[in-house]
Amino acid sequence: MPDRSEAHILLVEDNPDFAQLVELFLHRHQGADFIIHWSPDGVAALKELEEHPEIDLILMDYFLPGRNGLEVTRAIRERGVTVPVVFLTVNKDFDLAVEVLKLGVEDYLVKEEISTPVLPKTILNVLERRKLKDELTALEISQRRLEVIQELVVQITGEIRTPLDGMQVSVDKLLDTHQSDNLRAYLVIIRDNVARIEKKIALLRELKTDRTIPYIRDIRMLDLSEENPPS
Repeated sequence: MPDRSEAHILLVEDNPDFAQLVELFLHRHQGADFIIHWSPDGVAALKELEEHPEIDLILMDYFLPGRNGLEVTRAIRERGVTVPVVFLTVNKDFDLAVEVLKLGVEDYLVKEEISTPVLPKTILNVLERRKLKDELTALEISQRRLEVIQELVVQITGEIRTPLDGMQVSVDKLLDTHQSDNLRAYLVIIRDNVARIEKKIALLRELKTDRTIPYIRDIRMLDLSEENPPS
């Protein structure tokens, strides 16, 4: 049996009979498991979004009691919710299309299309586009973060290069004059730590990814382990 994707859909629709039809036709689709959350108006929709952060997409009717679909979508965006929205309308309206595009709505469908494969395919296409967009955004953020790290590394290593070299020279000279006394053990520790710093600096300068590992609580640190050097 092929793997099926799961999608949580918030249906904002004041007609319960129509909402049942949408749920029925989506459940018939063989390509995904659609979990429907139904809200009859904008107030209920906002509450549903707060209680169910796992919602992947919103199917928004235009004609709703109280605020219409555009106003509800605007309120959702003002709250910082970026879940993709697909409008359901009774007919294709150019002016409405312009308005929904201004709000960043992904698509809009005529209600007559709910009984056809157009509805589930549109939902899955929107979700796939959002997934690709999120992956690209994450990649761009990661790349920019890596560039900032590399800039900082160049700056920091430039500032510590001279004292680090001076420390290495001093430790080597002291080791030559302390061949067998108790001080030699401490000098060896200092020498090894200087060498360790040198290795970490080299790894930072060659960093190609900003892969991180857990450090303390919610804090993460760059993975510079010699066992798993950045590729």
